Amino acid sequence: MSDTYDLLVIGGGINGAGIARDAAGRGLRVLLVEKDDLASHTSSASTKLVHGGLRYLEHYEFRLVAESLREREVLLRNAPHIIWPLRFVMPHEPSMRPKWMLRLGLALYDHIGGRMSLPKSKSVDLRLAPHRSILQDRLKAGFEYSDCWVEDARLVVLSARDAEERGAEIRVGTECIALERGSERWTAILHDETGEREVSARAVVNAAGPFVDRVAQIALGEGTPAHLRLVKGSHIIASRRFPGEHAYIFQQPDGRIVFAIPYERDYTLIGTTDLLYQGDLDAVDIAPEEVTYLCEAASRYFASPVTEDEIVSSYAGVRPLYEDNAASNSTVTRDYVFELEADGGAPILSVYGGKITTYRKLAEHALEKLGDVMPVEGKPWTANAPLPGGDIKDADFAAFLWQASETYPWLPPEMLMRLGRAYGTRLAKLLGEAASLADLGEHFGGTLYAAELRYLVDHEYARSAHDVLWRRSKLGLHLPEDAQQAVAEWFAA
Repeated sequence: MSDTYDLLVIGGGINGAGIARDAAGRGLRVLLVEKDDLASHTSSASTKLVHGGLRYLEHYEFRLVAESLREREVLLRNAPHIIWPLRFVMPHEPSMRPKWMLRLGLALYDHIGGRMSLPKSKSVDLRLAPHRSILQDRLKAGFEYSDCWVEDARLVVLSARDAEERGAEIRVGTECIALERGSERWTAILHDETGEREVSARAVVNAAGPFVDRVAQIALGEGTPAHLRLVKGSHIIASRRFPGEHAYIFQQPDGRIVFAIPYERDYTLIGTTDLLYQGDLDAVDIAPEEVTYLCEAASRYFASPVTEDEIVSSYAGVRPLYEDNAASNSTVTRDYVFELEADGGAPILSVYGGKITTYRKLAEHALEKLGDVMPVEGKPWTANAPLPGGDIKDADFAAFLWQASETYPWLPPEMLMRLGRAYGTRLAKLLGEAASLADLGEHFGGTLYAAELRYLVDHEYARSAHDVLWRRSKLGLHLPEDAQQAVAEWFAA
């Protein structure tokens, strides 16, 4: 373990993990520190989409949409196990955006990113199955278009894993509590459960998400101006509302949109909200008024209303958006902005905003910025580099899964699908020499065995039952309380 690095990355969300990965792949000595778990804040609280951002066209963010659509193709190719296509159906609500506007926006969405592999948009008759039994009778027509689903927290973990395999050091449960700037290097004090450690780095990347202004003040002093608008987005998870693998996008009277997406086989994910947030960043929860808003938003379209007794879980996160003085929280730019401070000594790059979809490109631009003030060897390389488990031939997950079923005929289909989606080609490493379920060790219920827990501890930085059940997987939605307690006891042993 070194104490001297080229780059200290503070923050283990999607931006920090992406920058650490890109930098390590170019030969820089990188240390990433995260005070909690990887993806423990904003990056695991998204709507879980890799998408261009259809509604951003309304705000003339053409560059962001074009880049996002191009990146959608890159990510789909490099991580086909955790990212897959999804069709979205948008009912036309006569009292809101006119048909011509929706048609024009979707035509632009189909083409602004260049050549795309996903099916283009089309009109849809909502009076036909399956929509006629799902939506209210007044809804006659709509549009259908393509975007992608992503397992957001796994995208972060796999990016960090790839960074480590390329030479980075990843330290979770490690907080940067002090930064002292020298003319050529930063000195940082790190705190974890074993005590304090001093390290030095030629540059600091402040990718702390909603904590980015706090880290900037630690580094540059209390007078450092704040650049964030903290906007909370919340989601509810309800019992499954409709059959099929398509999702819905519902326009709202306030100009916002709300998604209803099939989730974890048995549920429907409904979100999101946009509320200015000024509370505790370590304890972000959905508010009662947000629950009401989301139930009412979905009930405007579904044939049967969404009621609070259908909700099985919820989550909330705070988006660290760059303050552009937009009038509405929903119209604040989702684009990313860098603040590079290099005049007073060793450089520090603070990252504001950003989307999961553009995290890889954000990392390239961050290294480009740093290259102006320090030596950065190598060229951008991540566009054609699969993430761990994503080296699937022709990015054909169905073919991969079929081959896996031939290799592991003893795995139940439901378990094979879950493990294949989570680990891709790393499934072989997880299963090892196992030739039966009994070889996987203690059974905790459902499709979870001790072999998977050992793998997650050894290779994916898991330190607790919560890390496993709610971030590296969503088994917390499926396992009964006693099974979850057994997992907690396994970690405590």
